[in-house]
Amino acid sequence: MATQLATDAGTTPVLDTAPLTHRPGRWIDGWNPEDSGQWASVGRAIARRNLGLSIFAEFLGFAVWALWSIVVPQLPAAGFVLTVDQMFWLIALPSLVGATLRIPYTFAVPIFGGRNWTIVSALLLLIPTIALAVAVQNPQLGFPALLAVAALAGVGGGNFASSMANISFFYPEKEKGRALGLNAAGGNLGTAAVQFAVPLVIVGAAGLELERAGLMFVPLVLIAALLAWRYMDNLSNAKADPRSYGVAARARHTWIISFIYIGTFGSFIGFSGAFPTLLKNQFPEVTISIAFAGALVGSIARPLGGMLADKLGGARVTIVAFGVMATGVVCAIFALRAHAFGPFLASFLVLFVATGAGNGSVYRMIPAVFRFGATDDEDKARRIKAAAGCLGIAGAVGAFGGFLIPRGFAISTSATGNIQAALWVIVGLYLVMSLTTWAVYQRRSGSFGATVI
Repeated sequence: MATQLATDAGTTPVLDTAPLTHRPGRWIDGWNPEDSGQWASVGRAIARRNLGLSIFAEFLGFAVWALWSIVVPQLPAAGFVLTVDQMFWLIALPSLVGATLRIPYTFAVPIFGGRNWTIVSALLLLIPTIALAVAVQNPQLGFPALLAVAALAGVGGGNFASSMANISFFYPEKEKGRALGLNAAGGNLGTAAVQFAVPLVIVGAAGLELERAGLMFVPLVLIAALLAWRYMDNLSNAKADPRSYGVAARARHTWIISFIYIGTFGSFIGFSGAFPTLLKNQFPEVTISIAFAGALVGSIARPLGGMLADKLGGARVTIVAFGVMATGVVCAIFALRAHAFGPFLASFLVLFVATGAGNGSVYRMIPAVFRFGATDDEDKARRIKAAAGCLGIAGAVGAFGGFLIPRGFAISTSATGNIQAALWVIVGLYLVMSLTTWAVYQRRSGSFGATVI
């Protein structure tokens, strides 16, 4: 997966051979991570410092993005009267907003500076968290108002794109993959962390104190913003290339891969969001605090999937991932019919591992797909630009799965009384996505032939 993630946000560092100098506002001029002397003397330390703080800020962004996934199952106990459809709307809408914000957030870093935008994007997290703390204390609040408050959590979903864009400027090509892999995995873990922490935090001496789910983030967000202000840096030569999106949008592989990525990352974020509510509705006798385990194993599996893809090829690993995901969902369906919690949980954990591995393998595929068939240096440069745009577009499109899966569960429940119909549709989609991956990128008689993609 190494260098494959380097241009995840659709941006390419602009190298500058000027001496490294510092200006007020923590602006750095002359940043060139490809200069081995600069990198060894001061560059690596600066990049690592910015990476660590970026991971922390992105971690909080993912946590806020997923906050309603663990709050919604608790709303009835707090006095809210909601239908199943309304509960899934509250889970789905933050994903829709976050997916939509990913592309504009990408371009915020070159406009405002990585340090500056990390401060702003972190402080923006105060809006959805404080709004949640106020809203959950008023059970008479109408559903439209509650839905608007949930939508605010979508700002956390945009943080991934800006964080990845920022870190891509700091590292040389040979080290970008590892840095961005750590950045992505650290962010994904925020989903697991919030699902683990909220059930513990909201239990107070007076009973359920659901407002704590939002208030717990206030000091953490302020710390993240303060650390970014004090220790992060802006790079004056960090420039976005909007043309990369235009080139990518005209390439059919961008949309094929985006469709595939809905199946992997979309499943990760969609099932992560819905899992606590599924547990609450299907197995009320079980504590939903176990829900964090799904997002946890999925986050850990992401870099492992990239490593496997480096050795075996991204298309092969992706096809296997879809097969495992389909198997996991089928096993979950039969576990639901038997009301067997152990097999149900095991099936979903297998599913989450496969989604994480698939996330890493799909990102490994993108540069290989666009690099294939390059005829000269000019064509290669054009293809690199297209791959950069594809990574940004696919990252945004894939996140829409976080909206589609909860809404699918809601429609299935309204029409049939349970989620099994939606799960069977998902199994069918996995098979279609697997077949698409094989037909386009793995079939020996296809345009890629025997090339390992």
